[in-house]
Amino acid sequence: MTQSDIGAPNLGWLGIIRMGLVQTALGSIIVLTTSTINRVMVVELALAAALPGALVAWHYALQFLRPRWGYGADTGGRRTPWIIFGIATLGLGGAAAALAVALMATSYWPGLALAVLAFTLIGIGVGAAGTNLLALLATLVHPDRRAPAATIVWMMMIAGFVVTTITASSFLAPFTLTRLVTVTATVSVIALVVSILALWGVEPARAAAAPATASEPTDAETKTAFRTALAEVWDEPQARRFTIFVFVSMLAYSMQDLILEPFAGFAFGMNPAESTKLAGHQHSGVFLGMALVAICAHPRVGFGSLRAWTVGGCIASAIALLGLVLAGLFAPHWPLTATVIALGFANGAFAVAAIATMMSLAGAGREKREGIRMGLWGAAQAIAFGAGGFVGAASADLIRGLVTEPADAFTVVFAAEAMLFLAAAMLGVRAIVEVKSPEKPVFARPVADVAKAGSAI
Repeated sequence: MTQSDIGAPNLGWLGIIRMGLVQTALGSIIVLTTSTINRVMVVELALAAALPGALVAWHYALQFLRPRWGYGADTGGRRTPWIIFGIATLGLGGAAAALAVALMATSYWPGLALAVLAFTLIGIGVGAAGTNLLALLATLVHPDRRAPAATIVWMMMIAGFVVTTITASSFLAPFTLTRLVTVTATVSVIALVVSILALWGVEPARAAAAPATASEPTDAETKTAFRTALAEVWDEPQARRFTIFVFVSMLAYSMQDLILEPFAGFAFGMNPAESTKLAGHQHSGVFLGMALVAICAHPRVGFGSLRAWTVGGCIASAIALLGLVLAGLFAPHWPLTATVIALGFANGAFAVAAIATMMSLAGAGREKREGIRMGLWGAAQAIAFGAGGFVGAASADLIRGLVTEPADAFTVVFAAEAMLFLAAAMLGVRAIVEVKSPEKPVFARPVADVAKAGSAI
């Protein structure tokens, strides 16, 4: 689906909020599978933590299929059916994951087999729905509104995390495996219904198709066409460079996910409650960073371009991580909470600016390739995110065997993460500036001027 298929992008704020509800639905299912079900496997069933870790890693690995899901919508002309398919598949996978955990309590191997199938469905569902939701936003949202739209949608996803965990926790007490299955299945059904209602009528009707002049393509021809389309997108310098930027920046973004709280325990003597509160401070910083970009990048404010916020967020994240290195050197006298809030703030600004940039770049280049581009970048993001957490934790474990103080191992990882963010900033300067209008580079200008280059986006 191209710009010409749907007319000028003019989705209003209510429409953006409705799209955000779909992201909320996605988040509500994901948080139960990656958090609650993870905990039940490790604590209630006393299974090795590596098991849920491997299942989650498998779900991330399946994100390499995202370009295929985007291509399916590109050629089909509509994205709504793919989003609903993704949500339904994700919900089925979430319910199956809960059922698998219940089965593991009595029959381990059948339960494990079902868990692998469940997380396969989860990976497919997240990829199909997430890719096409962002691609639909990219084609329907006016350039002036992309930064605030990205903020709204991502904040609503995080809100889905919060609302689901609070609500589900009340229905899970007293805990039983049967309750876990019931609650997860109920959340999945509600998420699907909410998504269908939220998407109803948002996407314009597909333009009338030209009369068929040949038979439908065979599966082999479709497969070849997809490979050709993917190769065409990868041959675009802009798309290729931005893919590499997304991978490097998201690898840096996620490396501290699993080691920040252990670092706080080793270096500052924080107990679990205190380190959990520290994570809350970090998420508060993320919200503030996202909100700042949404406000400042709006045309009426016009402070900075998406390119500047994306690259600047990478640099700010590197500085904050170097602050964590200093925290390890000067613990317990370093202001750790302020440093973590600063890291969250920089991460939030970078993340929402990068997502808004994805939305803007999706339509640049060859027509009818928006879904493949978004899928390619989404795959790079998801795979890097999954790999980053593992690499960060594994590196800290390895280095701990070589140093005297455990906290020193974490500071080495933080320093490496900072270097990755600086490398990502240099990649971003080149990657994002490539999209051009007939006048001058789109992202070298303030966001307020991007609307004038709508034909290039």
